[in-house]
Amino acid sequence: MSGSLSAIPLFRQALDPKQEAKALDRLAKDPAIKRQMEAYKTAIAKAKDLDSALKDPRVLNVLLPAMGLGDQVGNTALARKALTSDLTDPKSLANQLTDTRWKDAATTLDLKKKGLDALRDPKLLETLDKGIRELSWRNGLDERATGISDALYFQESAKNATSAYAILGNAVLRRVVTGALGLPDEFALQSVETQAKVIEKRINLKDLQDPKKVQKLAERYLIMTNMNSSTTPSFSLPGFNQSGQTGIDFTAISGINLIL
Repeated sequence: MSGSLSAIPLFRQALDPKQEAKALDRLAKDPAIKRQMEAYKTAIAKAKDLDSALKDPRVLNVLLPAMGLGDQVGNTALARKALTSDLTDPKSLANQLTDTRWKDAATTLDLKKKGLDALRDPKLLETLDKGIRELSWRNGLDERATGISDALYFQESAKNATSAYAILGNAVLRRVVTGALGLPDEFALQSVETQAKVIEKRINLKDLQDPKKVQKLAERYLIMTNMNSSTTPSFSLPGFNQSGQTGIDFTAISGINLIL
């Protein structure tokens, strides 16, 4: 079965909380994840101050991926400045960056106020441990069908996007929406205002508050991402419903008020 056809049943299976719980329990015994968390704890225990902690790769290699910023691990200087931003200052870096994931992470961590103690908080350690295990699970799903982790993130976070600018300001939400709409790479070369207008015309933003419609858009993204560029999808794509026997209606997956 090709990636474009296996992605949908795999995504739907991953949406089951029981499946995720089983995977996370299994990964709790993973030696590599245990070593990674122990290295983090050792680093923050020895750190003299917050700045030195945020310069330590043992810290950032856990902190950033667990906070949804795994693609930013190499940006040490950016991470230090963004995560310690004063969010009450509109001119602070986290408030200025177009990628809103930095602001979300800075808000959650509250390092500007809590300092190094925030990184040592037992509750945060639990959150980071779960985040690393969840990332490992989702990366495994991506190896089976491209884009599953993006689709799961979109399913969880789309409700927070109340404007086209909120979509464009989040790297993952942007990737899913533009991918689902089939927008070319050149789309990014247009002004932000033009991009926002296109998105507003192509989807009804109110639909992002409806989990079922969000799922349809996520599934369309998966099909578009995994589709072989040399083939054209048929009207009905083979797949599985809850009984594991019927096909996936491409028009139904498209039906989130898209103007195609």
